[in-house]
Amino acid sequence: MDSGVLIAVIVAIAILAIWLTYHLTRAVLVKKLEADREKIRQEAIAQSRAVLGGKFAEQMVPYLPDFQYDPTEARFIGSPIDLIVFPGLAGGDPQEIVIIEVKTGKTGQLTPQERKIRQLIEDGMVRWELIHLPAPASG
Repeated sequence: MDSGVLIAVIVAIAILAIWLTYHLTRAVLVKKLEADREKIRQEAIAQSRAVLGGKFAEQMVPYLPDFQYDPTEARFIGSPIDLIVFPGLAGGDPQEIVIIEVKTGKTGQLTPQERKIRQLIEDGMVRWELIHLPAPASG
């Protein structure tokens, strides 16, 4: 066999091998990407459901048997704290103001922002402000 033909055959085989390797590797990577994308999507759905479930639970807390206040005296805020309760409000004589943070799940850890708010409340860094709005113009 002529050396030129042999070199051409070797080059052709090398090109074919590179082409096959490229396409097989690409197919494997595309399949992995699709699997990873589906896994990420499922995790995002699960996380979203957990967050929504937690928010729903936070709003239902005043109606649970272990809630130690009158549910009609609780006001849902949601963020950065969950509830404010005014014990005695239903009877027309509020006695105190209670700030409540509801935690669901295993950890029950306060976020840094929630810890800071708790500290501000404990340090008495709370005040009352009254805002007067102008009366609507009659015309």
